[in-house]
Amino acid sequence: MPSFQLVRLLGAILISHGLLATPPVLAASPTEPLNIVVTIPVLKDLAEQVGGPYVRVTSLLNGYENEHTYSPKPSDLVAVRKARLLFEVGIGLEIWVSSLVKNAGTSSLRVITTSKGIALLRDRPDHDSTAHAAEKHDRGNPHVWMDPENAATMMRHITEALIQADPAHATEYRANQASYLRKLDQLRGDLSDRIKRLSDRRFISHHPAWPYFARRFGLQVVGTIQPQSGSEPSALHLHNLIAMIKKNRIKVVVSEVQLSQKIPELLAKETGARVVVLTTLPGGLPHTETYLDMLRYNVLQLANALEAA
Repeated sequence: MPSFQLVRLLGAILISHGLLATPPVLAASPTEPLNIVVTIPVLKDLAEQVGGPYVRVTSLLNGYENEHTYSPKPSDLVAVRKARLLFEVGIGLEIWVSSLVKNAGTSSLRVITTSKGIALLRDRPDHDSTAHAAEKHDRGNPHVWMDPENAATMMRHITEALIQADPAHATEYRANQASYLRKLDQLRGDLSDRIKRLSDRRFISHHPAWPYFARRFGLQVVGTIQPQSGSEPSALHLHNLIAMIKKNRIKVVVSEVQLSQKIPELLAKETGARVVVLTTLPGGLPHTETYLDMLRYNVLQLANALEAA
């Protein structure tokens, strides 16, 4: 006999013997959290900050992969099929998402592009880049989350999507968003104050992930090892880069844990510049588990390197 029928039968017996005045009330089962899939860990953190206990978030990338060249796994297909919402950055960052969603074949899934409304920066290809490479990111640089002001916009898109999918918890979602944005604004101010103390704010980047970050914090990217994401630099490009570093006395090369350190180390050997390894994805390095952690780590590590150099 099912358990709920057994409870009712016992209740009826107790009532008939005058031992229970009213039928027992069966406890309602708690509402299941919303199943959400995100493309990168930044979006996972933002969705969890807003959604709290009302969401169950799966990130397809974990922080160590390259978001440009990622290849979805069978487990990703399963996660997408179970999800109500999928959050992406867009702007051509996750070129593999559309086929993943198509293969999942779920009509109820809603895909939200969190970069909507953000003013994009254009990559400026180096003079020895091919025309094809220059056209690759014609829509704009996709690494918008590296600027905390853009991350706030992305969080607002996430909040509105959660409210539409689960209006019963709209008050909690809005309160969580407001609380987080206050923390983000405080951290942004503290980190900006740290950068203002630097006399030299120039650096070389490994790939074009840092223009939004640099603009927000008053830094200057004066050269890039990989002019386009996923491309290898030519011998001519490296030769020109080494000459420029020496001529302008550039002290720091910013690399990323998701990329090979071979070429940054070569530049350091040839020029005496210091290599600092940062991350564009939460979880990529120790003490970068959340977006706020990652932002703090990147700014302080870079500031310390520029100051020491």
